[in-house]
Amino acid sequence: MLMSLLSLSVIASGQDAPVEIPAKDLPKLALCILCEGNGVGHGEERPVAGLMYKGKPYYFCNKKETVDFRKNPESYMPPILPRAMPRFDLADTTGQVWNADSFKDKVVLVDFWATWCAPCKEMKPILDKVRAEYSPTGFEILSVSIDEKKPTLDKFLKKTKFPNPVLWDATATFAAWNVRVVPTFFVVRNGEIVAQWSGKRKLDEVRATIKPWLKS
Repeated sequence: MLMSLLSLSVIASGQDAPVEIPAKDLPKLALCILCEGNGVGHGEERPVAGLMYKGKPYYFCNKKETVDFRKNPESYMPPILPRAMPRFDLADTTGQVWNADSFKDKVVLVDFWATWCAPCKEMKPILDKVRAEYSPTGFEILSVSIDEKKPTLDKFLKKTKFPNPVLWDATATFAAWNVRVVPTFFVVRNGEIVAQWSGKRKLDEVRATIKPWLKS
């Protein structure tokens, strides 16, 4: 006999490993946890699979997505905000090193991106406008490329100019920051992550996320 959703909840709440939700217990409509977390949410739809994790159900629009979730379910949990930023020690294209000390008394938007990422490129004009508006307050944007090879980034930068520092992630910093997709953004205030999101956003949405943390 298949276990009910309630039974699964009781069991999963005491386990660290995700437990499959029987097909008969899946709701008619739900949000896909992977799509929402990756910034490509498309609203509620009929889930094809579900997992219980620590007493809560998570639904998926593709069964293959459960494989990724099982690998690291904690990476899909709602972020704890504010929290201390993970390790960061990278040089930008001018040679300036950005580390924990560089973030003190600043509001910085850390943008993990890649030259092959179309949504990343679409966000650039928006980020340029935000930086132009808020840089007088000391606000800065760090564009951290996760491209595997630096020559790929160098070639891109010859054609595309950035008004803000560009850094190449040579030390897999994106993994320490738990970045699963690009673009992913983190608003860091004085060394603490105070906001984050993945995927594209409109200009007004970016402004609304950053502005509360800026100096008056």
